[in-house]
Amino acid sequence: MKFTPHNEEEKKKMLEKIGITSIDELFSHIPPTIRLKELLSLPPGATEVEVVKLLNEVKKKNKTTDDFISFLGAGAYDHAIPTVISHITSRSEYYTAYTPYQAEVSQGTLQTIFEYQSLICALFNMDISNASMYDGAQSLAEACLMAVAIKKKNKILACSSINPLYLRVIETYIEGTDIELKILPTPEGKIDLDLLKKTIDTSFASVVVQHPNLFGLLEPVKEIEQIAHNADALFVVSVDPISLGILSPPGDYNADIAVGEGQSLGIPLSFGGPYLGIFTCKKDFVRFIPGRLVGKTVDLDGNPAYVLTLQTREQHIKRERATSNICTNEALCALAATIYLSLLGKEGLKEVATQSLIKAHYLLERIEQETNFRRAFSGPFFKEFTLKGKDIKKLLTALRRKGILGGVPLGRFNRNWQDLLLIAVTEKRTKEELDLLVDCLKELPTLGSS
Repeated sequence: MKFTPHNEEEKKKMLEKIGITSIDELFSHIPPTIRLKELLSLPPGATEVEVVKLLNEVKKKNKTTDDFISFLGAGAYDHAIPTVISHITSRSEYYTAYTPYQAEVSQGTLQTIFEYQSLICALFNMDISNASMYDGAQSLAEACLMAVAIKKKNKILACSSINPLYLRVIETYIEGTDIELKILPTPEGKIDLDLLKKTIDTSFASVVVQHPNLFGLLEPVKEIEQIAHNADALFVVSVDPISLGILSPPGDYNADIAVGEGQSLGIPLSFGGPYLGIFTCKKDFVRFIPGRLVGKTVDLDGNPAYVLTLQTREQHIKRERATSNICTNEALCALAATIYLSLLGKEGLKEVATQSLIKAHYLLERIEQETNFRRAFSGPFFKEFTLKGKDIKKLLTALRRKGILGGVPLGRFNRNWQDLLLIAVTEKRTKEELDLLVDCLKELPTLGSS
């Protein structure tokens, strides 16, 4: 059967209607050099068994983090994922569900989003959480726009210790607007409070930091909050949700908007996505929040009912009043995070964070004691740290041959960081794996920093 089931007479009428005489004339604007001149050389049809076999052969060419000992980080982490998560999220009523436009027939989807919002608010100690966003980078960019709208100022002050990919998304968001993004240098790996005081004034809508930051360091968030608010600016922070198992949540240090990447909450690495954008804020700013909020109420019979309480995107309200053009929330990823947090509970999340912390510090201590590699920046850190060494690409290639993904080369983001390597350690890494990395680094002494 042909792709278009039209007879010649019907085709002729259609061509006459648009003012041409042939199909070739329809495509006349396409250069002849790139037009298809003969049928594609496709293989003959195959049975289902043959197709499955072929696809499996192709799949085997891919390598995932499961095939390596992974020390990759910078926003995407190899944390353990309970098997039950994929079992529940694969159920058809969840897996096929999209945005709950018809709330009356989407009670299950709405309830899971409501539970997600509740858990995130508890984890972040913030008043409001939206139904989720695309990823951590987009959440931070939306937070910047939200701060500009709230304060009615067009300047944003952000640290260079923020993930460069996040900064790039912010720059993309504000391109073509009158919003100005000023980057505060952090040569010591984290914010310089004296420089912040000298730079900030009342013209800035917000101060934006990442905690822990790109280099793994903890920022002095309490001091930053005071400086920001003294200058009549909002305090915006991007956090690692796993770190909140042991670190103070953003609500404790009076953050106005707190966001994060939720991939570590039970979501696979998946070659970079889809991920989960976490977005929270103070209740005073609820009318400015992007995306949607799900609320709980009762129906006419007094039964619990879930509703889309707030939708401030341009598909639902007048474009000039919309806070965002976000198309949807990451409902399936938010469900995975909800299950993850429910399974682990407070003590479980604390255990994951504590193991990541202890193992990261153990690894750094052994590296500095037994190899020529040294830490690039001093100061408290959580589960990531930055090493300084020579020829990082050569080092990572050597480690990869031994089945180790040695970390993220920061030179890919900034030419001044060519000698910096970011290493992340999660609760999945065993003592044997950590010791193996140290042994491999000992075999490469010439690549160390001293």
